[in-house]
Amino acid sequence: MFTGIIKEVGKLNNIKKIKEGYELEVLSSLLTKDMSIGDSIAVNGCCLTVKEFSRGKSFKVDISPTTLNVTSFQFLKSGCAVNLEDALKPTDKFGGHLVSGHVDNVGEIISILKQGEFYKISIKIPKQLFLFIAPKGSIAIDGISLTVAQLNIINSNIDFAIIPFTFNNTNLKFKKNGEKVNLEVDLIARYILNIMQIKDINLGDLSDDLNKKIINNFYDEQILTNFKNKNEKDLILEEKLKKYGFKK
Repeated sequence: MFTGIIKEVGKLNNIKKIKEGYELEVLSSLLTKDMSIGDSIAVNGCCLTVKEFSRGKSFKVDISPTTLNVTSFQFLKSGCAVNLEDALKPTDKFGGHLVSGHVDNVGEIISILKQGEFYKISIKIPKQLFLFIAPKGSIAIDGISLTVAQLNIINSNIDFAIIPFTFNNTNLKFKKNGEKVNLEVDLIARYILNIMQIKDINLGDLSDDLNKKIINNFYDEQILTNFKNKNEKDLILEEKLKKYGFKK
């Protein structure tokens, strides 16, 4: 789990094809000082596992062809700046929002405008992701926890107001119009939408027994019955009050 607060801007040193996928080597002087084999690290918001590292210099991770194809890694070349964040520790400050490191889709930078000391960045995103995005809500862009300033659903754009510190301490300062970025929507929004969809499912209409079992594991039948039948629920409460002498 991550928070979208970038700890270091590293450099993609190499991407090479290996037997079952690809190997990335990332230059990192800071995070590799306290790194171990098997650590989870977010590279441009994508959670990857450290398989090898040189303390104070670099680390290596593997990615599958599927991961390459659904992230911005397919567009990156050696020398590109990448955002790095190590996994959240129980004692860490929670500065951003919950970020899983599971990339949902890829967006495209439409414009980067300097406004005084601040920056306005517009990003085109797939329309289906708008279900999970709200004004003043959070979304991870290349692993950076950002607050949505404005939505433009018609043009599929979202705008962000970037403070100087965030711009100068992430890979945003190296970005140009047309470049691709990794997108991860807010986890809370994802679960809310899922609950709304599941609650409207009629279990009797499901032909797949496995789906029935999965739904029933989440929603105990007795709990569902109590919610659906308020009169029965009130009756049970009244009987308990009488039993314990609170009501005659």
